[in-house]
Amino acid sequence: MGKYKDQHQHSLNEPSQYWLEKSKDVHWFKSPTQGVDTTHSPFNTWFKDGEINACYNAIDIHVENGRGDQTALIHDSPITDSHTSYTYSELKDQISRFAGLLKSHGVAAGDRVMVYMPMIPEALVAVLACARIGAVHTVVFGGFAAKELAVRINDCSPKVIVTASCGIEPGRIVEYQPLVEEALDISNASATSCVVFQRPQSSWQLKEGRDKDWLESIAAATPADCAVLKSTDPLYILYTSGTTGAPKGVVKDIGGSVVSLKWTMSSIYNVQPGDVYWAASDIGWVVGHSYIIYGPLFHGCTTVMYEGKPVGTPDAGAFWRVIEQNKVNVLFTAPTAFRAIKREDPSGSLVKDYDLSHFRTLYLAGERCDPDTLQWAQEKLQVPVIDHWWQTETGYSICANCQGIEPMPVIPGSPSVAVPGYDVTVLDNEGSPVEAGEIGSIVVKLPLPPGTFTTLWQAKERYVSSYFERFPGYYETGDAGYIDENGYVFVMARTDDVINVAGHRLSTGAMEEVLSNHPDVAECAVMGVTDELKGQLPVGLVILNSGETKSHEDIRDELILKVRQDIGPVAAFKSVAIVEKLPKTRSGKILRGTMRSIADSKEWNMPATIEDPNVLEDITKSLKELGFAKEQS
Repeated sequence: MGKYKDQHQHSLNEPSQYWLEKSKDVHWFKSPTQGVDTTHSPFNTWFKDGEINACYNAIDIHVENGRGDQTALIHDSPITDSHTSYTYSELKDQISRFAGLLKSHGVAAGDRVMVYMPMIPEALVAVLACARIGAVHTVVFGGFAAKELAVRINDCSPKVIVTASCGIEPGRIVEYQPLVEEALDISNASATSCVVFQRPQSSWQLKEGRDKDWLESIAAATPADCAVLKSTDPLYILYTSGTTGAPKGVVKDIGGSVVSLKWTMSSIYNVQPGDVYWAASDIGWVVGHSYIIYGPLFHGCTTVMYEGKPVGTPDAGAFWRVIEQNKVNVLFTAPTAFRAIKREDPSGSLVKDYDLSHFRTLYLAGERCDPDTLQWAQEKLQVPVIDHWWQTETGYSICANCQGIEPMPVIPGSPSVAVPGYDVTVLDNEGSPVEAGEIGSIVVKLPLPPGTFTTLWQAKERYVSSYFERFPGYYETGDAGYIDENGYVFVMARTDDVINVAGHRLSTGAMEEVLSNHPDVAECAVMGVTDELKGQLPVGLVILNSGETKSHEDIRDELILKVRQDIGPVAAFKSVAIVEKLPKTRSGKILRGTMRSIADSKEWNMPATIEDPNVLEDITKSLKELGFAKEQS
């Protein structure tokens, strides 16, 4: 690990020098001379005296450097049976016109614009148009509930909402107008304009004086140039769920985002300009911001925007078709997508129907990747499968196997080592470092590298109390795990998913690893529920592979025995239910906290980000059969 260790150590010893050197790889209107300013830590700033524009770095620079005819964006939609591509020059025309449209609505640098869109090219155009003129975009997942949309409108006061007539899910149309109308009715918004892209599948009835048709307006718009902006100006606000129920508006700055995301494309993902990069996510999530829109375009790649699912559009070969048709070199997706594919096609037989010769590497992130899923992907795809760990707050990897710096051995269950810029350690509850291999709270020593969040929108006190108060001088990730003697990090669970069984601290992630290794299990979740005698007890919920014929009772017995053998009797693992689905967010994260509240008979609210609310009814029924959820409210 010589080359990696040198870079990582340099980034910790001389952070300003390290990142100022990397900053030379992007375009500045005024190059920075300052690296990190820690005067007001944890409100640290990067490249304070630099002037820059994110849209210029994503689009204009490639056109000016003779790459205007290269494909910048591929939109692949099995939902609408369409396939469209755009060159850098074509995107520049659309983005500059939409930026002019925003300016005609009075949008200026620093104003907020809400983007409430499905996975269509116009969403990317709207985001980059905001970046072009210095407006702060806040993207909300298309189809999000009206109440949650209203909360976000109240928090950031957008001058314009950019939306579409509908989103399309397999088998149904999601009309956006009723959701936006209700959100505006219950919010405190005043004089908010709407720009609406009319999709053929549904029509938005324009309200005079408020709503503008996208196509009509953009045709009449005067193109706008890129504004010269401060590096420390906000690029976007992205809302993430908070433990108090109030969403947290994570703020990213411009300069740090451009420098860090462009650097990750070569250093972590090992892609070159012109490569085809596909992040199978949604622009409503941080992965969509970083690796559908910004990162690939900063680096001069072709980015793929996919309006579909890993299964059901039309089958479990959907991803392989996209890779073949678009000559994808690198795919980044969530482990849950591969678990869904594996469940439908356990033998991986559909892989053989497609030409994947252009495909080089698979990256997984978004939730802990169990070793079984990683090994299945390795075996079926015959390419490196790289687990990496990061968060909305960081915007890119905290830990990764940096393929562009120095490929390292893949250790199943670990996202490898700390990325340059991150000083990762594990602390006990008193804030003292723990021994190698011992579970504790994973933290990052300040300052955080460029491109990470700089504050929470209009909530500076909450920024400090949520992330920096418990362990002064460190960023508290909220994840628990350990670091082995070789520096490999193992992220085992969220901090509140490390359970205490009769005084023994046990990782639910380790138990999930045991369950997922069972040949009949497609996916699983383990949570700790309250027990009067032992404090907490683990409860497992498992999904079986399609077509499984063995009796559920036999499988349960085998799973309980396996945990007893691999973790030990101390785990007291005796409760497991076989379910059809697990409750998840739209980004694929399992809602363990909600299930834990149900099991403990505590009051709970329907999560705004849940993909299918009906799943919780089945989960409640299963938990009741196990003797939990006795007083469900």
